[in-house]
Order: sequence, then C-alpha cells, then structure tokens
Amino acid sequence: MKGAITHLSRALVLWIAGACQAATLTVRPGDDLAATVRAAQPGDTVQVQRGQYRANLLIDKPLTLRGLDRPTLSGGNQGDTIRVTAPDVVIEGLIVRDSGDDLKAQNAGIYLYPGAHRAVVRHCDLTYNLFGLWIEKADDVRIEHNVITGKREYASPQRGNGVQLYNTKGAQILNNDISFVRDALYVDVSHHAVFKGNRLHHSRYGTHYMNSYYNLWEDNDTFYNRGGLALMEVRHQEVRNNRAWGNSDHGIMLRTLQDSDISGNVVAGNNRGFFIYDVEYIKLNDNLVVDNVVGVHLSAGSTRNEVEGNDFIANREQVRYVGARDEVWGKQRGNYWSNYLGWDRNNDGKGDVQYEANDMVDRLTWRHPSIKLLLASPAVQALRLVGQQFPVLRVPSVVDPHPRMRPHHQDWSQWRGKHFPGQ
Repeated sequence: MKGAITHLSRALVLWIAGACQAATLTVRPGDDLAATVRAAQPGDTVQVQRGQYRANLLIDKPLTLRGLDRPTLSGGNQGDTIRVTAPDVVIEGLIVRDSGDDLKAQNAGIYLYPGAHRAVVRHCDLTYNLFGLWIEKADDVRIEHNVITGKREYASPQRGNGVQLYNTKGAQILNNDISFVRDALYVDVSHHAVFKGNRLHHSRYGTHYMNSYYNLWEDNDTFYNRGGLALMEVRHQEVRNNRAWGNSDHGIMLRTLQDSDISGNVVAGNNRGFFIYDVEYIKLNDNLVVDNVVGVHLSAGSTRNEVEGNDFIANREQVRYVGARDEVWGKQRGNYWSNYLGWDRNNDGKGDVQYEANDMVDRLTWRHPSIKLLLASPAVQALRLVGQQFPVLRVPSVVDPHPRMRPHHQDWSQWRGKHFPGQ
C-alpha cells in the first residue's frame, strides 16, 4: 500500500510540474505568429487576438492554438494555411482561409499529416480553401462545430472536399456545416468513425464513403447536393435517423454494401430516394421514403435483405426493379405503400392481398418513356388488367405479402415539396 501511495505521489508531482511549466503565449496584430508558434514549447497555449494574420503555419509539437474573438489566418492562396505534424494539437476559435488551389498537393485550410493523432479542430470557420480539412493517417481526431465552405466560383471538379479522411481510425466528425465543396465528407479506408449532427449541402455528394468499415452515420442532414449519402464498397455501417432531401439525384446510395443497418431515415424529394445496387445482408427498416420521383431504384442482384416497417408514400414510382425473380420485402411486419389498393377484412392492420410494386406496363414505360403519355388511355389500362389476370404475362416484382394499411410516420406530409431548386 505504501509503495502504491509513493508512486501516486510521484505521478502527481510530475503532473503538477508539467502543468506549471506550460505557458500561455499571446499574439497581437503585427506580431509574428509563425515565430511565436516556433518558440512555443510542447503543451503551451498560443492565444491569437482578433486581427488579420498572414501565415502558413507549421505545428510540429503538441500545443493549443486558440483564437480570441475570431482572428483570421490567411494562407495567401499558397500551400496549406495550417499544417499539423504532431499529435495532441488543439485548434479552436479561428477563421482559417485562403489555402492554395493545387489539387495534386492537396492544399488545405488545415492539413493533419500522418501522426497528428488526437488532433481537435473546433469552432473554426474554414473558408475559401481548396480542401477544408485533409486528414491522413491520423487516428482519434475530433472535428466539431466548424463551418466549412469551399471556393464557390470554382467548378466542382476543381474544388477540394470539405473534410477528407484517408486511412484513419476513430475519427469523430460532429455538428459541422459544410457546403460549396466537391464532396462535403469524403471517407476512404477509414474505420470506427462517428459522423453525427452534420449539415452537408450545395456540393456534389453530401458524403462519399469508400472502403470503410464499422462507422456510424447518425442525425445528419444532406440536402441540395447532386447525391446525398453514397456508401460504396463498405461493410458494417449503421445509418440511422438521418435526413436526405432535395438532392438532384439520389438521397442515399447503397452500392456493394453488406452487413449494415439502414434504419429510421427520412428520404424525401430526391430524384431517386434509395439507389440500391449489389447489396446483401442489410436491414432496411423503419425509413420514410416520400415524394421522390423513384422511391427505390433496386438492381444488380440486391437480395437477402431485411426490408420491414418502411413507409413508401407519394413517390411517382414506388420501386423500380428489374430482376429475374420476385424480391420479397416485409416478410414479418410489412411495409406501407400509399398506392396499395387492397383491403383488410379482419382489421388486423395488414392487407389481405399482397402488394406488387411493378407490372408489365411499368417495364414498358422504363424502356419506352414516351408511353407515359398514354398511361390513362383505355388501351394501356386494358393491358395492365390483362397482365394481372394472366400469370404468363406477369413480370418479376418487389412483393410485400403483408402490406400495412397505415403509415408509421404520421407526420410524413411535412416532407412533401422538398425538391432540388428548379426541379
């Protein structure tokens, strides 16, 4: 016991000594910010008073860089405005702007280099940078409560991404507002991350995932992008309670995805609500899919999935499915389909006849869109009736054997009319 107390006392003394040695350095307008950062010791805090500072900073030691009343650091449209190569660096309360625009060099407002583990960037405005944040081989970083905007006048291919994660673990990307970049969040070979409470808009993709596993995507808004959330070549994702609305193409793209849970999301006012391609062994449950041109575009052998408790409401096409055999959804709880015309004689809340999403007329209109002009004609209606009566003419479809009679989301109407501007 005495030995343990002695060791504890020594540790406490060392901690106090370290704390006493840490200094706070203050930089005022006209001072040399870069020189102050170079002179700081590990563990020090550099406070930057309100003003304009021209600097391309290198932070190569653990320290805190804190803005007082939001000073502005400009990179002069050259290189990275702030480059971090050390672990345990905190950057907060700054306006960081004017990086270079060299895509090959990946110029960024803040570039976290390999080894910059446990970096924290919070309450900053990252504006007019090529990449807002580039994070490479840096684990357990925390990026929170930042506003990130790109170079608006650049065409999308010439812009960088808002936050780029490459080969990282344990990142937390929380409560950021990101816009006018190529992809708001670009995630590649990055695992065990949390993306929560972000607003991602006016970009190509709200989020672009590639080759990343065991990540959580929760309570984010993706809107007014070309695509909302794109998950490609990934496994073990949790995508829950998000809102993807008003995107000009898809709300949520699931491409080559396995072993994931996509639940409780609102997908509204997109051209395609869900785009599902080559997806197996996922749960697609309790989502609201409303007022999209196509509710779900399903293709490329997307089978062996659990699809339960979803509300498909007021989509111009509920499901667009081309396959060789029926795909059964709603085996247990069923889904709600606003265009279901069946009945519920025993009043158990489920339809007595199965729901079929597509028929032969739908197939014809996909191949020959001009047929849509004749959908209300007696000839086309007769063709649809013939297809229902003669099984030989029936086409494979998404089938729900237990369609629900009422939607779970009673407030669904608030999501109508949230389309991409001009569409």
